[in-house]
Amino acid sequence: MNNFQQSQKSKIFKPNFERHDQAQRPHHAALCMHCGAFYQAGHWSWQDQVPLQVERITCPACQRIADDEPAGVVHLSGGFLRSHQDEVLNLIRHTEQHEKAEHALERILKVHNFDDHMEVTTTGIHLANRIGHALNAAYKGRSQYHYSDNDTRVSVNWQRD
Repeated sequence: MNNFQQSQKSKIFKPNFERHDQAQRPHHAALCMHCGAFYQAGHWSWQDQVPLQVERITCPACQRIADDEPAGVVHLSGGFLRSHQDEVLNLIRHTEQHEKAEHALERILKVHNFDDHMEVTTTGIHLANRIGHALNAAYKGRSQYHYSDNDTRVSVNWQRD
């Protein structure tokens, strides 16, 4: 991804965690007591060292996980999925690791395997979108992206026969 694409992505896909974000927005530096994400100056990130005197809270991603309320849903289907399920799942996990390293609030909630399809739920729209693009780049297929009216939720449908 070049710098222009990255800047456009940053403008378009700023995650909005609705009540999950607003309810837990600390006034000072804070540390999630569940995952260890660190909040400072309006951003959540992973830090090796954090101050000892910080507020201990639950970050928006951990709250979404606890509430089982995803912001993104990726639906995968087709004959290709059935014959390459492990490979596709590895790509999805790798995509999550990469995204999570840069954006602490972007995580996979659950992966559901059904007889004829798979469903991946995410804590943010950013990761769901990125999974859809990774699937297209690696395996082609057809993708459709459906955003909620306020752009706080996304549903990605990917299929390859």
